[in-house]
Amino acid sequence: MSVILHTPRLTLDELETDRDAGFILALLNEPGFLENIGDRGVRDLEGARRYIEEGPRASYAGYGYGLWRATERDGGRPVGLCGVLKRDGLKDPDLGYAFLASVWGRGFASEAARACLDHARRALRLGRIVAITTPGNVASQAVLKKIGLKAAGVVRLPGKDEDSAYFVSEG
Repeated sequence: MSVILHTPRLTLDELETDRDAGFILALLNEPGFLENIGDRGVRDLEGARRYIEEGPRASYAGYGYGLWRATERDGGRPVGLCGVLKRDGLKDPDLGYAFLASVWGRGFASEAARACLDHARRALRLGRIVAITTPGNVASQAVLKKIGLKAAGVVRLPGKDEDSAYFVSEG
């Protein structure tokens, strides 16, 4: 297990293909994930393993960062993903996160996103960080504003039919 950082209530570390397949399968098929982030086509454990290998693990190898598993320090339960991504269609690294609906409203997204933003600046030496959300995802937009990102209009990513709300943070 490669720990990236700790917050008061969370540990963020690299996803592991076999250990995290069940968690990823559950998270990627939650209604909130499907509605606000999109359908990644993960329907079974093999698909979850493939998602981890071709997404986060490939990003760690290629860029030195990616989406990390957010685990409650008290109890060790994985509750979400948070990290920095290199996304097609965005010039700058993108802050991303997704949490299980069962922990929404507990401040985990803000805590993890703030820590990942700080890590991206200090440890990874990334300057400008951006973030996108669906225009209707008011809760996610509130998290981004809370950690200091500013609304900067909309952007349409390659292969998408709809615009995304676009936020920026100058490093």
